[in-house]
Amino acid sequence: MSGIGILGLGHALPARVETNAELCALLPDTTPEWIVEKTGITQRLLAGPDDTASGFATDAARDALAQAGLAPEDIGLIVACTFSGDYTFPPVSAKVAGALGAARAQTFDLQANCAGFVTGLTVAADRLAADAEVGHALVIGVELHTRFIDRTDVDTAVYFSDGAGAAVLGPVADGAGLLASAFHTDASNWEAVRFRAGGSSYPPSDPACANGAGHIEQNGLATWRQAITHLPPTVRRACAKAGVEIADVDRFVFHQANLNMLQYLVRKLRAPVDRTYTNVERIGNTGAASVAIALSEAREEAAIGAGDLVVLGAVGAGFTFASSVWRWA
Repeated sequence: MSGIGILGLGHALPARVETNAELCALLPDTTPEWIVEKTGITQRLLAGPDDTASGFATDAARDALAQAGLAPEDIGLIVACTFSGDYTFPPVSAKVAGALGAARAQTFDLQANCAGFVTGLTVAADRLAADAEVGHALVIGVELHTRFIDRTDVDTAVYFSDGAGAAVLGPVADGAGLLASAFHTDASNWEAVRFRAGGSSYPPSDPACANGAGHIEQNGLATWRQAITHLPPTVRRACAKAGVEIADVDRFVFHQANLNMLQYLVRKLRAPVDRTYTNVERIGNTGAASVAIALSEAREEAAIGAGDLVVLGAVGAGFTFASSVWRWA
């Protein structure tokens, strides 16, 4: 057992569904058909007033542990990937550890925006490989985006959604699990997607926080250009490091930002579109949770099975890019 693989997956989603027709009542001159044409999204999932990031994260983690057949005390590391945790600090991972009863787990939050979960998997796998005492790791992607969205802003309201996904990592047979990872950063459009409020440049007392800085802001065209320019070569580099070809990949699971973008990226990789798993059309963009949720659903639906070659990929604000190649254990 010299590989590090994913042993269990889980996800948790809000009960509240918002259709395009409901959202268009808040967005003048926007139609449900236009939203589908531009994004492929037909509905979003919105957290309720009593929902929390730590609550979704804990529920997803419990499901992943149950699937892995492990107890909380088996977990030596919890990494929560988020930019919408319960508080700015302390980390939501610590609250999850307490809720689970994972008394021996090291905890920290990882902020790589929508690339967080893919990045967190590699960070956790590296930690497991370096220290056998850790044993198993829990990596969670969770977002409560809609707490920070201006529902009348067409550039953000049509995309963002809430939820959590989790993965348990641990030892697997040699040749299975994580084969390679690759990362890239292009900071030339650093502010194209941003949330300024609460940062040291925009403390809560700053009047700007009540005037634009208090909501997520997004330049959709800049995001599209960054994604199609840098994610495909990052994926190719991860595959090259793993010694596999794009044609060998059984399933691509990418950040669920926009259905049109996902299909474009797969075509740019010269891979069949039907080899990618998507749920953005019915869930929306759940940020750092999106790959985790999609991966959990794909496994639940038997879209991924033992021996499959699976490639993960994501782009996050900044812009940061992450990809990893896995032989499913």
